[in-house]
Amino acid sequence: MAGHGASDTATTTATDPRIGEVLATWWGFDRLRPLQEQAIQAALHGRDSLVVMPTGGGKSLCYQLPPLIDGATDVVVSPLVALMKDQVDALEAIGYPAAALYSGMSQEERLAIRDRLVAGELRLLFTAPERLVNTGLLDLLAGVGVRRFSIDEAHCISQWGHDFRPEYRQMALLRERFPQASLHAFTATATPRVRDDIVAQLQLRSPDVLVGTFDRPNLSYRVVPRTDRITQTLEVLGRHAGEASIVYCISRKETEKLAARLAAEGILARPYHAGLDAKERHKTQEAFAHETIDVVVATVAFGMGIDRSDVRLVLHTSLPKSLEAYQQETGRAGRDGLAAECVLLYSSADVFSWESLVRKSAEESELEPDEIERLVASQTEHLHAMRRYAQAARCRHAALSEYFGQAYGTEPCNACDVCLGETENCADSTVVAQKILSCVARVGERFGVRHVAEVLRGAKTDGIVRHGHDKLSTFGLLAALDQRAVENLTHQLLDQGLLGRTGGDRPVVTLNERSWEVLKGGRPVVLLEPRSGRAKASKADVDDWQGVDRGLFERLRAWRRRVADARGKPAWTIFDDKALRAIAREKPASPAALLRVKGIGEKRLADFGAAILDLVAGKEPAE
Repeated sequence: MAGHGASDTATTTATDPRIGEVLATWWGFDRLRPLQEQAIQAALHGRDSLVVMPTGGGKSLCYQLPPLIDGATDVVVSPLVALMKDQVDALEAIGYPAAALYSGMSQEERLAIRDRLVAGELRLLFTAPERLVNTGLLDLLAGVGVRRFSIDEAHCISQWGHDFRPEYRQMALLRERFPQASLHAFTATATPRVRDDIVAQLQLRSPDVLVGTFDRPNLSYRVVPRTDRITQTLEVLGRHAGEASIVYCISRKETEKLAARLAAEGILARPYHAGLDAKERHKTQEAFAHETIDVVVATVAFGMGIDRSDVRLVLHTSLPKSLEAYQQETGRAGRDGLAAECVLLYSSADVFSWESLVRKSAEESELEPDEIERLVASQTEHLHAMRRYAQAARCRHAALSEYFGQAYGTEPCNACDVCLGETENCADSTVVAQKILSCVARVGERFGVRHVAEVLRGAKTDGIVRHGHDKLSTFGLLAALDQRAVENLTHQLLDQGLLGRTGGDRPVVTLNERSWEVLKGGRPVVLLEPRSGRAKASKADVDDWQGVDRGLFERLRAWRRRVADARGKPAWTIFDDKALRAIAREKPASPAALLRVKGIGEKRLADFGAAILDLVAGKEPAE
């Protein structure tokens, strides 16, 4: 078994000349990431493999390239139709013979693909796990003599993964039906425990286990205390005007409310959640892929099938339920390797909401009582790892890497709020904490966060007057702050274990041993200022624009959109932003110079070379 660390961010020339030739001809690249060659060699030599690479790390190339070398037909199992369609679109753009079989296709379309499969014309066939085992497709593949199967999003097979899908358990059938074939599992997020489970469930035989670096140096991570969801969302989106952004919310109602507000502000935004009908969801996905909207406001039902490479922002307005989910969702940003931003608006109120939800859904399941407790304990453990990440005042890149079992190396990263010096401690934190704790004591430890904050602010609500809390010595002690700010500071004390909280639907804030230590002056407190502060440009963002003619880049983007619309394809499948920025930086003046630009192979040169050279020369290209 092979494991790999930080050197995975480097690139290397392929040692196998066949790989180098195919890479240059079809994709226009002259270098590979180290793990890519090892994964490709495992496939070519018929060895099973488990490949763990972060989103944007190039795992799809590991199963796309081998069949071009040996002329085989390989099968890729993928969980979502949108994911398959996007990959086929991108492959067809470079002339690669690939197809996908999925529900919703006409009988004629399915028969045409089957004919191509039997004729040996396809190098890759994409399909879903259910279609693979329930439609007679396995018999057809046995007749064709398929020798390799790649299972994408393989964490779905593990009960310890963050997105377990029971239908993925059926993939063990492949070992029985195709004993001579090699199996290759691919995933972007898998802890050591999940990796072991994938190997066991798929019955992989002495697999090459290739684990890439989880760190994504091109992403900037920020955790901002949530005070006003809408105002803060508008502020963050303002840094990415006209750029692709995904905004995650915890509920369907919130997605619709926020999307409507963004649209009212003139932002091209639409909601997406499982409660919308399939046609509406598809329309939103297509609009996002074709760049007719910039922002999708979604629940986590959105994103796994989104392959758009130029997402520049992923914003979570609520806490994700696990660090695995967070890594997967933020992994949709910056897949082209260019700088992107990931922002989390954090309130510990979300932790209590999730805990209640986890318990409720587990108890409504048909599991045995001991299984319920095990499930709740596992999901709560995931949740608290997420909470610890959000409240820790340390390098975000290091915290994520270490969670996935990898040492980070040297801090600072220069790509997170902590290392960029954006976080700010609240002045007189210990005194502010004592005022809050004292108020909890004065109201008899019988009220929730909101009521305590209202007393501290000096609000004359019916409840405060009825209980006589406007007569307390702590009434109005934090009148200079607004309600959300005081609630946020109270939640920080809960996070740090300096306050307790009862369970149930109406949780009450209580004091504990640590609270009394603070009140007696025996324990200092550090609280973060509940405001967003000013975001600074990361090193990656500065480097990515170095020498780029921005005017030319925007003209190339507009041209790309016209070409994509004419072909009915997502814009990024024509060229990704990285290639367009390279053209706008290098300004090639001849076909030979254009072919030297990374991401431009012979097919793209033949299709688009003349138009690009016209644009670089300042002329209008012939459409």
